[in-house]
Amino acid sequence: MPTRPSVMFVCVHNAGRSQMAAGFLSALSGGRVEVRSAGSAPAETLNPVAVEAMAEVGIDITAQRPKVLTADAVEASDVVVTMGCGDACPFVPGVRYEDWELDDPAGQPIEKVREVRDDIRRRIEHLLTELLPT
Repeated sequence: MPTRPSVMFVCVHNAGRSQMAAGFLSALSGGRVEVRSAGSAPAETLNPVAVEAMAEVGIDITAQRPKVLTADAVEASDVVVTMGCGDACPFVPGVRYEDWELDDPAGQPIEKVREVRDDIRRRIEHLLTELLPT
């Protein structure tokens, strides 16, 4: 049985963008992609406005917790998507990297977080066409 592709999302606090992206990829892939997320300087808790924005589209990320970025997790991933973490993400030969320029939802009103959420969803849908061609 072929292995599932593995994607890791990395942002600074692992409390907003990367958690929303992981939530979308988990939901939209139907379990066909292994999903990870982490932060270069993880927050204590998720961004409550990001949680609310995801709930609006039927995706519950409340069980997730910010996690610290490790080299092992990067090495175990086929694709690493960075979202403003700068040079904190270790480079591993053979791993595909993408940098998504997204506004940080921290401290933003729900209207702005919805824009970020919807942008992330479009990017996830495109990524899925590459990872799981029909």
